[in-house]
Amino acid sequence: MRVLITGGAGFLGSHLCDRFIAEGHSVIAMDNLITGNTRNIAHLAGNTNFHFVRHDVTNYIYIAGPIDAVLHFASPASPIDYLKLPIQTLKVGALGTHNALGLALHKGAKFLLASTSEIYGDPLEHPQKETYPGNVDPIGPRGVYDEAKRFAEAITMAYHRVHGVDTRIVRIFNTYGPRMRLADGRVVPNFIAQALRGEPLTVYGDGSQTRSFQYVSDLVEGVYRLLMSDYNDPVNIGNPDEMTILEFAQVVNEVTGSQAGIIYKDERIKGDPQTRQPDISRARAVLNWEPKVKLRQGLEPTIAYFREVV
Repeated sequence: MRVLITGGAGFLGSHLCDRFIAEGHSVIAMDNLITGNTRNIAHLAGNTNFHFVRHDVTNYIYIAGPIDAVLHFASPASPIDYLKLPIQTLKVGALGTHNALGLALHKGAKFLLASTSEIYGDPLEHPQKETYPGNVDPIGPRGVYDEAKRFAEAITMAYHRVHGVDTRIVRIFNTYGPRMRLADGRVVPNFIAQALRGEPLTVYGDGSQTRSFQYVSDLVEGVYRLLMSDYNDPVNIGNPDEMTILEFAQVVNEVTGSQAGIIYKDERIKGDPQTRQPDISRARAVLNWEPKVKLRQGLEPTIAYFREVV
């Protein structure tokens, strides 16, 4: 196949580039580098199956020749990013998705949308199934990201129903691994960076809020299987092994050997979800997928990567 991956120089996008090239496909990575970095794809330079295009997908997308699949992963994805870039976040979720869908329609290509567990908001259902409509504050500070992704899902399904585009929607839960940005504000790089610097880990609130962490290779496997399937409705891809943020902080201190301990601060962002755990029954049934990498196993290469950039 010849595939376009928007956001291809980002954390997840770059790992997807690796996977598709490893499978023998030709990849075009497109990124405006607002939050992506060419360092993530530098190892692919010179590969005849890889091409990078610097472009903002909120503008018209032109690609010469055939395209078999469009994977739309372009978007700021961390709280620091989308609070700093609220309008860009909304535009890439709306205009960017529209343009990417238009390209898929024109090329007769499959379309896969990278959605997020954040569309569930601060959920009243636990764990979260794909049928749960969510509990989102559209005008809160996190709404710029949540609603951008909810709109992206809506227009994706509209293109599927009206224009017959062969669409996929993956709802991604917390994912970690090498190539995450050091200062992107998410808990994994925050904790690892603090631990490697010998600083106490900063826990917001009392640390009782929960998250479910999946290693990037598990996410990539789920996305690849979803694209190759014939399933059009949203699919949760995440690790159902739920833990509190305080428990996660303790694990990071143990794995890094940090003795600096933990400090507590008031909640950082209003509306921070208190629980997050995917129901992956659909992924198991439709894709025969479930995560394989245990937390400590995945933290080892992640910490090794951050040792080089801290």
